[in-house]
Amino acid sequence: MKLKTVYICSECGARSPKWMGKCTACGAWNSFVEDVVDETPTPAASARHTLTARTGEHRAVPYREMEMPDYIRTVTGLSELDRVLGGGLVLGSVVLLAGEPGIGKSTLLMQISDILGAHRQVLYVSGEESAGQLKLRAERLGVKGEHLSILTETNLDKILSEIDRTKPDLVIVDSIQTVYNAAIASTQGTVTQVRETALAFINKAKSENISVILVGHVNKEGSIAGPKLLEHMVDAVLYFEGERQQAYRVIRAIKNRYGSTNEIGVFEMTDEGLSQVQNPSEMLLADRPQNTPGNCALCTMEGTRPLIAEIQALVSATTFPTPRRTCDGIDYNRLCLILALLEKRLGLRFSANDVYINVIGGLRLVEPAADLSLALALISSLTDRPVPDDLIALGELGLSGECRAVSGLEYRVKEAERLGFSRVLLPARNLNKKTPKCGIELIPVRSLFDAVRYLSPKEKGGNLPG
Repeated sequence: MKLKTVYICSECGARSPKWMGKCTACGAWNSFVEDVVDETPTPAASARHTLTARTGEHRAVPYREMEMPDYIRTVTGLSELDRVLGGGLVLGSVVLLAGEPGIGKSTLLMQISDILGAHRQVLYVSGEESAGQLKLRAERLGVKGEHLSILTETNLDKILSEIDRTKPDLVIVDSIQTVYNAAIASTQGTVTQVRETALAFINKAKSENISVILVGHVNKEGSIAGPKLLEHMVDAVLYFEGERQQAYRVIRAIKNRYGSTNEIGVFEMTDEGLSQVQNPSEMLLADRPQNTPGNCALCTMEGTRPLIAEIQALVSATTFPTPRRTCDGIDYNRLCLILALLEKRLGLRFSANDVYINVIGGLRLVEPAADLSLALALISSLTDRPVPDDLIALGELGLSGECRAVSGLEYRVKEAERLGFSRVLLPARNLNKKTPKCGIELIPVRSLFDAVRYLSPKEKGGNLPG
């Protein structure tokens, strides 16, 4: 055995005999990790290169002769998860589920195993818990396990042999970082091990039409541990988000070959496990304060689902030489842009104030349609003029203060009407295109200057320019 220490790029898999700050292959910075590889040609090592072979014809097939594959979806029994997956698990697909420790990944998968195990064969492979620990957790969740099999193993060959023996419809591997290939010299969790073991599961899924769910850990930066190539290899990548101190959890798809990548599923962590939140908008607005400066509601689109969210802003005089800027649920750079816009176009002085932004419920707003509501929340907190409770704001702000059109207006307005809002501030261009039929007042605004007129009278102090 000829072992050699190399450095492997976690983004693209490129190798280097020494550590480099920047990968010459993909351009990623600080992506090289140390690994040990066996450079001795062995039959086992040669066999690893044949794992990519698929069963079936090894020739090019004319397009017109190809038949539509019978990719049947299997519903998981959890409608919120099925929504994110695009309708359910596809036979032969490999799904990567990632999230921070303790967020509820194993709980969710145990519930899926119980539901699907009522009529399908499920193999749950655990490399982190003993059989007794899994039994205790399953009993707490009320798992019946009619067709559920538990395997506590980390050796890849033994896992694949057990798959051949039990012939399951679904395989859950918790987690991929614990599985190792004995033919590879490097330790568990290294770039080489994660890549090769994941490749073995992918080929097993494709060749035998087995659905596979791989659990992945995340690093301190919040990205999936291991090579970035892992996300490219699988069919779907799901992130399980939320704060462990809060009850609500969000599943978000960042990659899905068989469905939309913008859908989210919302769950609530209870003593009996994860329960689905069928109406997230009502949940997010349940404890909304009334007639309070610094709050503004908006309707964001998560895939095909409209969600009413609430942005809270707190602007206070700073005691530091440099004012603090803290945001949760909003991109920091977007916040800085809106602050600069308010200072330049409205003359509001945020430079002497700390600014704190929070999106209720742990949501992360990434679409620019939240700009107008964010700006109104900031103005409201600075001037102590509340945003009316019956009003929501929609619109992207340009650098001149103009309000740009948003997509999915009809769905947003209907959701706002359903939850009792009576007025919507929206870009004037949206009404010029098509006016949605609804029972609430649609107020067109062309710029930020038009929007600030709809703030309530100030309660104490604070003045707007002009």
